[in-house]
Amino acid sequence: MIRALGNFFTKIAKKWIPDAFIFAIILTILVFVLGMVIQGKSFIDMTSYWGGGMWSLLGFSMQMVLVLVTGSALAISKPVQKVLKTIAKAANTPAKAIAIVALVMGVGCWLNWGFGLIISAILAKEIAKVTKGIHYPLLVASSYSGFVLWHAGLSGSIPLSIAGKNAVMEKFAEGAIIPTNETIFSVQTLVIVIVLLVTIPLINVLMMPKKKEEIVEIDPSIFADDEKEETVAKSFKEMTPAEKTENSFVLALIVGVVGIIYAVRYLVKGGSLSLDVVNFIFLILGLLMHKTPINYVKAVDKSVRTAGGIVLQFPFYAGIMGMMVSSGLAATFSNWFVSVSTPKTFQLFTYWSAGLVNMFVPSGGGQWAVQGPIMMPAAKALGVSYARAAMGIAWGDAWTNMIQPFWALPLLAVAKLNIKDIMGYTTVILLWAGIITSLGMLFL
Repeated sequence: MIRALGNFFTKIAKKWIPDAFIFAIILTILVFVLGMVIQGKSFIDMTSYWGGGMWSLLGFSMQMVLVLVTGSALAISKPVQKVLKTIAKAANTPAKAIAIVALVMGVGCWLNWGFGLIISAILAKEIAKVTKGIHYPLLVASSYSGFVLWHAGLSGSIPLSIAGKNAVMEKFAEGAIIPTNETIFSVQTLVIVIVLLVTIPLINVLMMPKKKEEIVEIDPSIFADDEKEETVAKSFKEMTPAEKTENSFVLALIVGVVGIIYAVRYLVKGGSLSLDVVNFIFLILGLLMHKTPINYVKAVDKSVRTAGGIVLQFPFYAGIMGMMVSSGLAATFSNWFVSVSTPKTFQLFTYWSAGLVNMFVPSGGGQWAVQGPIMMPAAKALGVSYARAAMGIAWGDAWTNMIQPFWALPLLAVAKLNIKDIMGYTTVILLWAGIITSLGMLFL
């Protein structure tokens, strides 16, 4: 049955799902029309909301580019490549390979979503090179499937933001501060995480093609450009002073040591693993792993080539978010779910509404800005804890990433696949994760 579902959704995806950029354009048009039809806004109003929001996420989009570039540059360093190749050799059967990449992604994203997203993509590529008979689109889909756990982990933006002073909480929840033992480390969240972490690899394995002719193996030549290494033709003595500076390990070491001291002191003092801190750690470790400044420059240059999708599409999603918020569409969607909620079902309906809103606003911070001001007062009125309401939004934000192609862009860039190649399989994970999480919210 699981295999049949995977095949069914894959056929639909290959026929109907366009490139991720076209998906963003279609969503833009859809929200534009809904704003006029449902909210009664004029064409000019929607135009203003779209244009006004388009550049509102430039800072965040640069963070996203750096997550991809610094993470990828670190992952292609020789020490990290050795570790990944060792793991890849252990994945010596298709079933093992699919289970391992899903597990690595799940654990990696629970620790930090940026790290998990890049490492699992590189690992999938390495596994595909050495493991014969593996269905590559399913392998890549499996390496993305664990991303559904990110917002219940240590880098979850909503639970981390409400653990300190938060503008939404100060305005709509009397300045309440919600400790992480009520969100990330609550019994409900941990049980859902463990169940999904154990079962998602199994679901992916059950989707493996049975017939040999259905298996699409990787063509190693597609990664040929990624693996070209530029070697220094001259010995160190023959280099010019400029070339010696470029190839100086001492310079990399000085920056690396200072960076490590800063990072350790920051974390020991209780600093959180924000995106900026993760990017800083990736950058410093990448510089050290590549040993010389010029080697790191070349690694970053290779990695930048995979960031085109984020650079192109983020302004469109920022424009969509501008229309959703300014037109009142996001509030309308959220308020409808609130209106049919009871104290028992409030978290569940919050989760479902967040999953819907995430299709148009695929950003944890953006999701909180849209839904937090609506859901927090509603939770108080119904007698539901702020922690449960916040985690409903957080889980919903992560849930529909399985069919929202935006966050798959870095992984697809590394794997050299299109969203239509994996979305059939991730749709099955969407259904499974939705069932498990919904049950958890109702009965835990």
